Amino acid sequence: MNPIKTFKKGGVHPEENKLSAHQPIQDFPMPKQIIVPLGQCLGAPADCIVAKGDRVLTGQLIGTAKGFISANVHSPATGTVAKVDVVMDHTGYYKPAVFINVEEKDEWAEGIIETDELLTDIKLDAKQIIDKVKDCGIVGMGGATFPTHVKLMVPEGKKAEYIIINAAECEPYLTCDFRLLLEKTQEFLVGVKILMKAVGTDKGIIGIETNKQEAIELLDKTINAHRDLYNGIEVQPLKTKYPQGGEKQLIKAVTGREVPSGKLPIETGCVVVNVASTYAIYEAVQKNKPLIERVVTVTGKSVKNPCNLRVRFGTPANLLIEAAGGLPDNITDVINGGPMMGKSVSVTDFPVMKGTSGILLMTLDEAQDRRVTNCIRCGRCAMACPMGLQPFLLHKLAKQNDFDETEKNHVMDCIECGSCEFTCPANIPLLDYIRYGKAKTGAIIRARNQK
Repeated sequence: MNPIKTFKKGGVHPEENKLSAHQPIQDFPMPKQIIVPLGQCLGAPADCIVAKGDRVLTGQLIGTAKGFISANVHSPATGTVAKVDVVMDHTGYYKPAVFINVEEKDEWAEGIIETDELLTDIKLDAKQIIDKVKDCGIVGMGGATFPTHVKLMVPEGKKAEYIIINAAECEPYLTCDFRLLLEKTQEFLVGVKILMKAVGTDKGIIGIETNKQEAIELLDKTINAHRDLYNGIEVQPLKTKYPQGGEKQLIKAVTGREVPSGKLPIETGCVVVNVASTYAIYEAVQKNKPLIERVVTVTGKSVKNPCNLRVRFGTPANLLIEAAGGLPDNITDVINGGPMMGKSVSVTDFPVMKGTSGILLMTLDEAQDRRVTNCIRCGRCAMACPMGLQPFLLHKLAKQNDFDETEKNHVMDCIECGSCEFTCPANIPLLDYIRYGKAKTGAIIRARNQK
């Protein structure tokens, strides 16, 4: 086994709380109606191509990607389009969506292979793989939802030396990737080989934290038992440390290379893909199955039955909460994602989407919602920042709307991990202000570049 590695700059050690780690994935039943948002990626929402009264099949295209940074949307069920309207998603904003009245049984769209058999023969070439990933609407499922086909299109003059799989799952509470590694091990590994073929490399590295020893041992055992199938893939154990799963931190830990400020991972010869996305790529390339479902962790210390559920997109989140035992009386925060990078939601019936990795229920004490006091200039936020930034300064500049200075102080390098806020003894909402400053600074930079 490879020696344990990690990134060296900053990082924190929040309580892991992997309460659902030993709960097998359960198939969640389809509701009578699903609400499928047309914007499920970091980019432009898809253009709707269905109308009220249309009958749609499971896996049928219902929204086409609009522009380069966009992703197709497919029907997660068989049924009739009730309407095309807007729905409040996890962001609290109303977004366009397709409302589908669901039939009892799936009728799959033409070309989708319905089988549980492991398919190891990769017949498509690199371009066909990337096209298939695009057609099937696959995005980064760790939360960022960046269209995966764009990531696989290595720019001219660049070379991908490594496919790195982000299996760290460093966010506390979440266990959906861990369960996929245990229950769909070989499908996942075939997905890694598909990615390696797509970018033209013979090196695939699975970066995984040591608190997932069961998965590390199973992956090692499977790779060694099937060397003819999984040659070139290795497992790299990582120290349990947040945010180990950040792209730049993962690359630094695994390869020792550093992504330059303002640049993409390909500058270091690396392409990083999440576990769930890798499994989705296996299903897309080998079965022609579009991305219509995912595993969601429903968890929290007050939750009766923390669980991992395989859920079709468009399913209201409150149904998942009911399946986990219902909403406890003492809950003050419902979070889409994990406690560090997830976002509190104002409603519990938001539809599950491609980026919904978890639904976390937290009490006031657990959410650390304490009284804000003055900064004591301790410097803990700067020591914790894995990007080497000065969060106390960026907070001050953003609060003053001084976006020239936020840019000069590299606010755009912030990965929004929340390590600064986690360590702040004054309970200052550093991340909220830095996100605000980053959004405003980014808009200014984009406007300047368009001139």
